[in-house]
Amino acid sequence: MLPRDLSDPAQGPHAIQLILNDILTATTDTADLRVVREDPVTTIADNYTNLGYPPDAITRDARYTRYLDDERVLRSHASAMIPLSLRRLAAEGDTWDDVLLACVGAVYRRDTVDRVHTGTPHQLDLWRISRTPRDLDTLVVNAIRGALPDRTLRLIPATHPYTENGSQVDVWVDGTWLEVAECGLTARHVLDRAALPTTVTGIALGLGLDRLLMLRKGITDIRLLKATDPRIANQMQDLTPYRPVSKHPPVSRDLSIAVDENADDETLGDQVRTAIGDLAEEIKVLSQTPVEDLPNAAATRLGAKPGQKNVLLRIVLRDLSRTLTDDEANQARDTVYTALHQGTTSQSPTSLSTTSPWTDPPTTD
Repeated sequence: MLPRDLSDPAQGPHAIQLILNDILTATTDTADLRVVREDPVTTIADNYTNLGYPPDAITRDARYTRYLDDERVLRSHASAMIPLSLRRLAAEGDTWDDVLLACVGAVYRRDTVDRVHTGTPHQLDLWRISRTPRDLDTLVVNAIRGALPDRTLRLIPATHPYTENGSQVDVWVDGTWLEVAECGLTARHVLDRAALPTTVTGIALGLGLDRLLMLRKGITDIRLLKATDPRIANQMQDLTPYRPVSKHPPVSRDLSIAVDENADDETLGDQVRTAIGDLAEEIKVLSQTPVEDLPNAAATRLGAKPGQKNVLLRIVLRDLSRTLTDDEANQARDTVYTALHQGTTSQSPTSLSTTSPWTDPPTTD
């Protein structure tokens, strides 16, 4: 079963829907607004190929994309809904003149574990498709002001497979610039693949709804958006500033494991989420050592094989509603160890190493 899509009213009310409505209200003028919600299972072609991703694009790698079979995938971005929407416009012929496509929903990918990333973020793609050229800056400014009324923004050049003259959209937050969106002119090849006439042009804007909501409400931990504690969940029904509940201390546990030499923060993070869910606040890779560089005793203790590496991993655990006991933290550590360790030998749960198997213990945060 897929996690709840917070942007879908059919799955219950949530503040993400309110910030979505603010954005749509701010960006809809004379265009025909069409809100698009599709099944999260889509074709690989619409998720990548029809948007211009080359066959060797790193984002296509199974380490980051949730493939279902040779033809289907769980969409990794809201833009995956665009090719089908454009083909539908093409099938309507000349019955329309100016359409604002608002493709919204949860997306699915493997990502790092920290306070601002999740494996199922929510995105909104606004693509204005018209027979008369439209102004991109106006769309961007109106959308950001709808979501974050008092923030200063900037555009800096960026490259995307599906846009021309692309930009990254940043807002000024606590003395630094923070990325919240990307935009550009709709690439001609995307329109051509959908069989739209050359007289049709487009502008495109993609926004991360989770990050926008966190900024709007002053939330610093993305897990709060899905918290079930009534003291937190009740605050996710409006756009008023978040009022922190009692602070529960984090607990750290270190693991020394043998993993595939190509494992990275995203794949390890995805495995940790699968093992213990939102109990993990953050994971930190403290060190990585190829198996051939390990002392023989350490490699033997790990059961490390050629093509693997030793990773010293720190897991930061925090329950959003209560303080974890030592036993609960140790159980979570053991669960992660069992899920991640790929060596031919394993240590008993009561003697799991919390440090590198051949060096002095690191200083605990």
